[in-house]
Amino acid sequence: MPSPFREEHDHFRRTVRQYVEKELAPFADEWEKNELFPNEVFKRAGELGLFAAHYPEEHGGAGGDYWFSIAKAEELPRGMSAGVSMGLLVQGDMATPCISDLGTKEQIEEFLKPALRGEKIAALGVSEPDAGSDVAGIKTWAKRDGDDYIINGSKTYITNGTRADFVTLLVKTNPETGTHGCSFFLVPTKTKGFAVTGKLKKIGNHASDTAELAFEDMRIPKRYLLGEENQGFMYLMQNFQTERLIACASSAAGCNLAIEQAIAFGRERKAFGKPIIKREYWQHKFVDLLTKLEAGRALTYKAAEAYNDEKHVKKGPISFDTVKLISMAKIFMGELSSEIVDQCLQFHGGAGYIEEYHIARAWRDQRLIRIGGGTTETMRYYVAKLLGL
Repeated sequence: MPSPFREEHDHFRRTVRQYVEKELAPFADEWEKNELFPNEVFKRAGELGLFAAHYPEEHGGAGGDYWFSIAKAEELPRGMSAGVSMGLLVQGDMATPCISDLGTKEQIEEFLKPALRGEKIAALGVSEPDAGSDVAGIKTWAKRDGDDYIINGSKTYITNGTRADFVTLLVKTNPETGTHGCSFFLVPTKTKGFAVTGKLKKIGNHASDTAELAFEDMRIPKRYLLGEENQGFMYLMQNFQTERLIACASSAAGCNLAIEQAIAFGRERKAFGKPIIKREYWQHKFVDLLTKLEAGRALTYKAAEAYNDEKHVKKGPISFDTVKLISMAKIFMGELSSEIVDQCLQFHGGAGYIEEYHIARAWRDQRLIRIGGGTTETMRYYVAKLLGL
């Protein structure tokens, strides 16, 4: 297929690459060790337009299409910290798109524009201790009380959760109707009754903060209801598509980087008298991995093209055909990323098991794509349902 990237995308890509290589990568080891990166990273990314490129101008964006976001996702892995990438992608591609789609003028001014500038940090609150991919199982609920809603419950696995200025929060407003009884609220974290109850230790993505949140009689004014009451599940399913697409693009780029680094290592590392990259077995292995990666990237681009056409050109809802493509891409890239990074670690031998080499971190970090944004098993269930099976 012809390249979807034009000159303006390439210029934006160069801006992102320079930023991540000069201002993020040098500090990746320190931030991984600290299990947090500075809040100023959000501000700097906002100043450079990383969050706003594909948002409408009237919402504080640059008016670009979705390929700007794909280009960003493909460059962030060069920052050498999936945790930093995760925090920034949640800010611009997971917690905020539904505000642009559904928000009132007041909500856009109060929440979206500051988030795109990096002045307010955003989190997406969906998963709960007993409900992850099964969104219908959430138990956090909101009860109408005059011109307010009172919210009680908890959330877990919330990226940016320990330091967010607001959370785009999914709750039950009509517990009797399952998925049709969910609603979205924009919740300032300074609201009385909001609490961060824990910071979770993870096997990977160490530089990103992942929180447990609790809400106890938290009173939210009606003006913070996002979109229509009881339509939150439908909104979330639309919002999930960009989260899954961006994960595919970022994962493919991370896999490509892992292969680049492995081959460079193999040119220097000698075994039995010659560089290990000169061993025919590994040459063929990398050919196979790169061939599969090209297929994964092509599927991701095909899904992104369909998403961009419906979302940014036609400005309509995402069709079931596009949801199917995105789900297929996430299944494929989830499985493939595990294979590629594991083989790259194996190629490093004992060095791959040492923290000094980036492949050890990449091996831990990539595992999340098969879980976050809907598990691989859930994706297969969705596709089977869409195929009428």
